[in-house]
Amino acid sequence: MSHPYLAQKFVDNDERMHWHDETLWFVRKKRDIAIKKVPEWEELRNLASAIKTHTMSNLDKYLIQFEKNAKARGIEVHWAKDAQEHNDIVTKLLKDAKVKKIVKSKSMLSEECELNHHLEDEGFEVVDTDLGERIVQFRHEKPSHIVLPAIHLKRQDVAKTFAKFIFTDENNFDPTYLANAMREHLREKFLSADATVTGVNFAIADTGGIVICTNEGNADLGASLPKLHIACMGIEKIIPRLQDLSVFTRMLARNAVGQAVTTYTSHYHGPVEGGKMHIVIVDNKRSKFLASKDYYQSLNCIRCAACMNTCPVFRRSGGHSYEYVIPGPIGIALASVRDLKKYSSLPFACSLCASCASVCPVKIDLDKQIYKHRSEVVERGLMKKKKLLILKMAAFVLKSTFLTDFGGKIARKIVPILPRALVYSKLNAWGKARELPKFPKHSFKEIYEKRMK
Repeated sequence: MSHPYLAQKFVDNDERMHWHDETLWFVRKKRDIAIKKVPEWEELRNLASAIKTHTMSNLDKYLIQFEKNAKARGIEVHWAKDAQEHNDIVTKLLKDAKVKKIVKSKSMLSEECELNHHLEDEGFEVVDTDLGERIVQFRHEKPSHIVLPAIHLKRQDVAKTFAKFIFTDENNFDPTYLANAMREHLREKFLSADATVTGVNFAIADTGGIVICTNEGNADLGASLPKLHIACMGIEKIIPRLQDLSVFTRMLARNAVGQAVTTYTSHYHGPVEGGKMHIVIVDNKRSKFLASKDYYQSLNCIRCAACMNTCPVFRRSGGHSYEYVIPGPIGIALASVRDLKKYSSLPFACSLCASCASVCPVKIDLDKQIYKHRSEVVERGLMKKKKLLILKMAAFVLKSTFLTDFGGKIARKIVPILPRALVYSKLNAWGKARELPKFPKHSFKEIYEKRMK
């Protein structure tokens, strides 16, 4: 299903579309305020970009170094080439430990690999412990945002969901009441869990440890109580040195939600006493990016979601309209490399305003990548013939000064007197959600030439 069709379903609820837009723009403005308090912000961006680019260029070296140092700390390291192998490894570790109940912290990699569904099919009870993740898990939905998974829902929606699953008052949508109810619900899950599965924000090559950043402390509680901790990470999560970490922790929360630092920035350098810790390192087509001269920068992403919060298309169309596990500009870049045929509509879910690139903390050239993907869609014959024909006709006209001037003159005289039903007909898909501007009597070119005489 294409992005325009799914976006239309989101836009049809006009009230939801506007508060979704305004809420994310509010987060974007908080980000702008937060970064102004860091005078060396642009220097940090340059440094972060250089560190990630260097790391991706030497990924084999740093992954091997990380594995060696992690093993020296008593951590078992596993390698998975794809999602299926990742899920099989995690399942085997859980079965070997005779696990029945699992608590999970937020992990976009596990969403990418559809780990929850896999484990549930294997008979495990899987509980997402991030508040937003638990909400969408209850609703059998995918996260609509990588930092704010339930941003597409209002408090009233959450109240109804909680009433159904944890028996709260569906008419009480006070945030404090709902948060306390979820805290009580999850505390029992933490105390009865046999294992925890977490994601990884950063893996440090020279220490062999991992870092997890949360605002709720759920990863800490999950990793501390059960005796088995399985951390799952993509190969791109590596950074070379501990001293490099401060560059990214200063940028992550400011870009994500406009706060100075995440409430919990937790380091794990070994299992809890009497327990076991495993790290599963996953490729799942990430090597494909390393081999590309046009798209390799996408692996630099630290998943802050700043590009989503600023994107005018994402803010107005919602995360579920992208279908890919990661939406927004970075999602377009990632999905298009992975399967351009399946996601051929996504490169056009972009205004090419370049706002995403301007806020990206690691300076990924997202706008250029998306533009390149558009070209590939055409080159590979993946664009719908009707749209391609219209674009070819437009290109033919715009290449000619005479046709462009003549067409503009005709449009200024004829379009204003045409019946509205004829202008905004089924033939004009553009006009479904837009109004034509008022036509001037003369073009800028005509006025300019007249004044220059």
